[in-house]
Amino acid sequence: MTEPRQLWVLAGTRAWARDAALHYACDGMLWLGEPPAGVPGGAAREAHKWLGRELDLLVIDAWAGFDVEAFGAASGALRGGGLMLLLTPSLAEWPRYADPEYARIAVHPFTLQQVSGRFLVRFVHLLQSHSVDVLTGGEALPPWQAAPTAHPADWHTSDQQAALEAITEMAQAVVPVPLVLTSDRGRGKSAVLGMAAAQLLRDGLRHIVVTAPRLAAADALFEHAARLLPQAEVSRGSLEFPQGLARLQFFAPDELAHRLPAADLLLVDEAAALPAPLLERLLGHYPRSVFATTLHGYEGTGRGFAVRFQRVLDERAPGWRSVRLTEPIRWPVNDPLEHFVFDALLLDAQAAEDARVRDATVDGCSIELVARDALLDDETTLRQLFGLLVLAHYRTSPLDLRHLLDGPNVSVWLMRRQGQVVATALTVREGGFDAVLAREIYQGKRRPRGHLIPQSLALHSGFVEAPQLSGERIMRIAVHPAAQQRGLGTRLVQAIIEQARNEALDFVGSSFGATADLLAFWRRAELLPVRLGLTREASSGSHSVIVLRPLSPAGEALSGAVRARFLAHLPALLSDGMETVDAGVATVLLHGAVADETTELDAQDWRDVESFVQGWRGYEVCQVALRKRALSLPATTRLTARQHELLLCKIVQRQPWVQIVAAFGYSGRAQALAALREAVANI
Repeated sequence: MTEPRQLWVLAGTRAWARDAALHYACDGMLWLGEPPAGVPGGAAREAHKWLGRELDLLVIDAWAGFDVEAFGAASGALRGGGLMLLLTPSLAEWPRYADPEYARIAVHPFTLQQVSGRFLVRFVHLLQSHSVDVLTGGEALPPWQAAPTAHPADWHTSDQQAALEAITEMAQAVVPVPLVLTSDRGRGKSAVLGMAAAQLLRDGLRHIVVTAPRLAAADALFEHAARLLPQAEVSRGSLEFPQGLARLQFFAPDELAHRLPAADLLLVDEAAALPAPLLERLLGHYPRSVFATTLHGYEGTGRGFAVRFQRVLDERAPGWRSVRLTEPIRWPVNDPLEHFVFDALLLDAQAAEDARVRDATVDGCSIELVARDALLDDETTLRQLFGLLVLAHYRTSPLDLRHLLDGPNVSVWLMRRQGQVVATALTVREGGFDAVLAREIYQGKRRPRGHLIPQSLALHSGFVEAPQLSGERIMRIAVHPAAQQRGLGTRLVQAIIEQARNEALDFVGSSFGATADLLAFWRRAELLPVRLGLTREASSGSHSVIVLRPLSPAGEALSGAVRARFLAHLPALLSDGMETVDAGVATVLLHGAVADETTELDAQDWRDVESFVQGWRGYEVCQVALRKRALSLPATTRLTARQHELLLCKIVQRQPWVQIVAAFGYSGRAQALAALREAVANI
């Protein structure tokens, strides 16, 4: 029988804790956070490099920064009988420690010392309530040694066997239906995919395609496939068997969605961490597909994925099948460390039960700006709040929990019905910079942490005054799935706007991956688009959009100017530089837009030209002003014939960069861009 895993806290001076941890050094150990010389490990942020290994001893040095995502991720590599050592200040002092990790939370102008320790207050309380062993240096170190391996590497559970059979049956079916494979961590999900791939290649499948958020996430899949096919030729992300007649091949998600290579079977690992539009595209192209994901993960969540993707599957692939792995492989059922990690990081947080919120209406709900100290005394509300965020946002992670509790510029809004959380929003205060810093942001010389909207409007849209205004950005908003389409989200946004107006702020805004439905939601609350990102975001698969609602005369002036310029430039952007924007999104955004072919440059146009020449901003966001300038060239200029031709081809004819590079013999886009800047400078 597999032995349970243990967590010990070494709470005392850092020197004592490090010496004590070295007392237990063994072959199968990993040290995260400034490991001693000769000890395997590294910075906590590199924890993902070690996933897929089986550890006997895991040391996490919280003195070097308590990375909560690394804590959750690395714990899954610890096998049954293993020991986790957490090195901390004394538990009484730890919540007041200026954790180096706070650098990820302390947005400008806040310091590490101004980040609250609410997350750690709750964490310490859970250590005590879970009766975790805390060693303080006043007693002899207890004995511990690694347990023997409980099972051979190719051993698998009855759950895995059932999943293996389901995958092979689907892959060989005449009329296949997609398969969704879910599990908690440590249940061998990736191993099942690898074993199924090996069996199907032996049975005659020629090409199996694998995708995952990153190649490292698929390593375990390839390792298990290779173990069952010892004669195969294996390289990172590729397995050929036999003699290249059949292949198991990894593709990055964006590359796969673009190329859509022919395949007999598609295996998607950690599907919850991939954007929904991308998954829909893959579902439509590959009839034989397995979408596997972790239910309670440290990056993204399978629960939100299950809720959202089920609707797509019901519509696009009726009869789809679901398989769940429940039996742990590397540790026993009811493992105490797993319970603690789930509690501490709220990996098992659940939104309110559907029946408790199904009848919610705008008039029947209360709205409050909640004091975050109160959340520490109300675990039920905290769990419902975070569970709702998990359902609504597929990349919600433990770091988001820490931001929620500790972020110095974060506010938490709740909408409740009879005490149950029906909707929630997280907002952050942005802007309010002085004129000097605002200009440095505009020129690309400074990039203070946080403040997404004012910095983007300065750096990308070209409005130097934007960082001086103050506003509230709605960072997250979520309405319970059982209570949607009733105006609850719009009413919550209205409450946030009312509060911001009372505080004399200049604007309320938001930024998100643009879809037609989301744009319609924000338009109902009178937040209108003012900027569209040039490229698709890896996190959402969509172009990001900024929406804004002005609240003051200064906000009205900025919002009006930015939106007018956005609408005037949008047709040109969509034809040169943003061709990948979804057609439905483009249709919504183009409402009210007109092509601006006038050659008269206004003051903002001249700022755009200067910004391009100085290298402060890119070509795409300045191209309308550059086109005006190119179309109004004086009879005599200092341009060479080659420069004149370059202006004509790129700015007037809007030839793509790849064509410009080839025609002019440049080494690449960077050299072509530099030449274009020089040419514009001469006019």
